[in-house]
Amino acid sequence: MSKPESFLVSCDIGTSKICVLIGEQNAAGALDVIGKGAASNRGTRKGNIVNVDATIEAVKRAAEEAEIMAGVQIARAWVGVSGSNVRSFNSRGVVAVAGRDREITREDVSRVIDAARGVQIPQDHEVIHVVPREFAVDGQDGVPDPVGMVGARLEAEVHVVTAPVAVTQNIVTCANKAGIEVEQLILEQFAASEAVLTQDEKELGIALVDIGGGTTEVAVYDRGAIAHTAVIPIGGDHFTNDLAVVLRAPITDAERIKKKHGCALRSAVGEDEMVEVPMVGGRAPKLCPRTTLSDILQPRAEELFGLIREDLERLGLEKEIRSGMVLTGGGAELEGIVEIAEGLFDGPVRRGVPAGVGGLTDVVSRPEWATATGLLLYGHRYKASRRRPRGVTKFTASVSRMFKELF
Repeated sequence: MSKPESFLVSCDIGTSKICVLIGEQNAAGALDVIGKGAASNRGTRKGNIVNVDATIEAVKRAAEEAEIMAGVQIARAWVGVSGSNVRSFNSRGVVAVAGRDREITREDVSRVIDAARGVQIPQDHEVIHVVPREFAVDGQDGVPDPVGMVGARLEAEVHVVTAPVAVTQNIVTCANKAGIEVEQLILEQFAASEAVLTQDEKELGIALVDIGGGTTEVAVYDRGAIAHTAVIPIGGDHFTNDLAVVLRAPITDAERIKKKHGCALRSAVGEDEMVEVPMVGGRAPKLCPRTTLSDILQPRAEELFGLIREDLERLGLEKEIRSGMVLTGGGAELEGIVEIAEGLFDGPVRRGVPAGVGGLTDVVSRPEWATATGLLLYGHRYKASRRRPRGVTKFTASVSRMFKELF
């Protein structure tokens, strides 16, 4: 199989599954999905890699499946980063405009972004993203792009994302040992947002909730820019474990029952509906009312969205999500979970399905593929902004440079 440099590859290393997509730019300049692969993963916990060998094997299996479908060999990929140890905060910087005529240039913008990111972070952390939110020129705030404006004082507010060095190194190591070079590490909330949110939603204010296996990633956009990111230590696996413990069912059967019969809203389930539940230890299965499943799942869903609401209220952002909320990730497919979120937030909530790509859209038209699809779109947009010749790619720790060029 060939290794054409025009192909883009994404790799979403999730808690329960590895997702790999291969995309190709078509004649119109848009992105077509031509290959996908997925493999179960037992090497991560709460978004962090805890078993390198298991994760490497899962990445290999997912990559091989995608390669066979696309007929190409994967050389490098855009890889997602997440986990309970990822931290983020907003920071502000200020510089004097250097030009003689006081006209703001790209160099001034780069300097003020560097000034804004110059904050102290834990020694074992590194900066993953520095995303400009807005600028101010001589006290006039709300400026999206100050280049060409005249002023003496330039300020920038940025969103800074950091992660433990060990977390990023483990991700890169697993990818490299699976035969994949890492193009860039991208925060998974940013990737999922690229695939499921519209620009109008970002302008009005929206909360993205990506429910993964071990954690739930949250991203809040306001006035078109990222305002907040967070990681909630509850994911789809917690719903499965709750069922397994209460029903005394094997984990694999609890997961199957959750997907096929589970509903997080008890009022939506008929009182006479019954579900056959296998028992641990090979004992005979038993019949269980479907309402019992809801009695187990609904409190966990309410806990999850309650923690999200507390986080937003702490920052005063609960009133800023005027467009409501978008749920994505595998956990978003649980029946009744949209209604639970609507009830707690008293606003519109929808499931986020990946958009913006062509080709094999039917294979990625589910919330669980949002992050992998978004990584492809991110890579496509980044390469278009770079306008560099084919084949010239390099992984660098200075990821903030990407956002300066995309800005």
